[in-house]
Amino acid sequence: MAIKIDRKIVDYNVARPDDEAPPAPAAPEIEHMHEQLQRPDRLEGKSYKVKTPLSDHALYVTINDVVLNAGTEHESRRPFEMFINSKNMDHFQWIVALTRIVSAVFRKGGDCTFLVEELKSVFDPRGGYFKKGGKFMPSLVAEIGDILEQHLQHIGMLEADPLDEHQKAFIAAKRAEIDARQPQKQTDADCDDSAAEFPDGAQLCTKCHTKAMVMMDGCLTCLNCGDSKCG
Repeated sequence: MAIKIDRKIVDYNVARPDDEAPPAPAAPEIEHMHEQLQRPDRLEGKSYKVKTPLSDHALYVTINDVVLNAGTEHESRRPFEMFINSKNMDHFQWIVALTRIVSAVFRKGGDCTFLVEELKSVFDPRGGYFKKGGKFMPSLVAEIGDILEQHLQHIGMLEADPLDEHQKAFIAAKRAEIDARQPQKQTDADCDDSAAEFPDGAQLCTKCHTKAMVMMDGCLTCLNCGDSKCG
């Protein structure tokens, strides 16, 4: 194909085969959690204390996380292992088994958030208990699930379900009205199953499992999550 040149030539270059444009740099490989991932020498984590009326000794739940793709836009934290320590040896076997299974699920990769609901749905046939703040725990395993839920929310794998401003204002008004009617009694701060945050005589809320349901204007209203049942 002929090309007509209608302007003065002032410079020229000879094209050579090796003058091709350099290849674009390869996109960095994104690292995901998988079974072959080697455990780093140093892991960051959090420890949670569990004190129940079922035992004289507390349990200490430690969940360690691994940081994937550190320093990049794809950086994320994923749980890597779980340990539970206690002086109480009554539950030693099943606690070791539980932590090994949960840790194996962590390292398998994929979505591990289903563990929260699975653990929280376990109930003790002998009955549950109220933890500090009046929240009902159907079993010790369920409380371990509750701790796992808190940790996954902390590292961003689960989203908390916060109350909106309208609900917060409504609950604050109801609590102030209840406190004006019935001043809060002084309670022992060392009592782990105390419902000191809520009025005496509050009933168990079936939505958030907290002993915070009070009768207001003919309706049972939860001062913790805002759930209301009129009757």
